[in-house]
Amino acid sequence: MPTQVPVEEPAQTRAIPRASVPIAPPAPVHRAAPDQSEMLFRVLSSIGVDYKFGGASHATGFDCSGLVAHVFREGYGIALPRHTLGQSQVGQPVPPGDLKPGDLVFYNTLNRPYSHVGIYLGDGRFIHAPRTGSAVRIESLKSAYWTKRWNGARRIDVRL
Repeated sequence: MPTQVPVEEPAQTRAIPRASVPIAPPAPVHRAAPDQSEMLFRVLSSIGVDYKFGGASHATGFDCSGLVAHVFREGYGIALPRHTLGQSQVGQPVPPGDLKPGDLVFYNTLNRPYSHVGIYLGDGRFIHAPRTGSAVRIESLKSAYWTKRWNGARRIDVRL
């Protein structure tokens, strides 16, 4: 008579009650508000575009106020004045210690207050169209050149 090999019974599985299984909540996803990311895209896509007095687009080049007007028009749908003095009169004043990305930063570069403007990016940096012969670039607010020419900052309400 052949020897019978014992067959193991499969291990029984038991369902774990749902309530006893700890389920971690999904990790929060941090995203910039859609309007903020659009503005940042617009401004950063302008890096390297040549300076052109009176310029207000990627095709024509930018001067400082043209860059700002372009970014706010295309990123937020907000029409800002075309010149720095007009831009310095919109929005709310912001103390230097309270700057947030998207704030306008103003300088006296032509022996005239509010003759230059840029857009604050955060981490002490701003983007601007500096002068003929150069291109849109990022610089530090803390450089000696910009510190001694500081005129103030403004925050534009971009809530839709």
